[in-house]
Amino acid sequence: MLDDTDRRILRYYQGAPESAVADLAERAGVTPSTLTRRLERLRDQGVLRGVRGVIHWPSLGYEVEVSLRVTLDKTQARAFDDFLEAAREVPEVLEIQTFLGQVDVRLSVIARDMGHYQQLYRESLLTLPHIADIEALMHVARVKGQEALPL
Repeated sequence: MLDDTDRRILRYYQGAPESAVADLAERAGVTPSTLTRRLERLRDQGVLRGVRGVIHWPSLGYEVEVSLRVTLDKTQARAFDDFLEAAREVPEVLEIQTFLGQVDVRLSVIARDMGHYQQLYRESLLTLPHIADIEALMHVARVKGQEALPL
């Protein structure tokens, strides 16, 4: 169970995880040793799952983002397992989500341009196993892209 101090620490930590321990402790209103101890406990409990570098992929030449909604042939016993295993191997697939309902899987895919996307779609995505139906939604704008939790 998280207390108010844990939540305060997490609020400041998620906003600037690269901050020095002393600076973060001061903002959270705790001592550096308390901050260090609590962050370690939060990591051990799986609340904090790591710090990561977030790369602005358009800066690396990826200009196209597509969301693919996939319905699988569920008459095949291993449809989900086979599809997910193969989709994980496509480097341009950034995210895979599974659902209950008409759509089984959503893939978030990036490409350098439309020509690259067309090649990727034909050679890698359409060849994924057990696809019964696929719908492509072309990304136009990211209106909100926040990962921070309201703590």
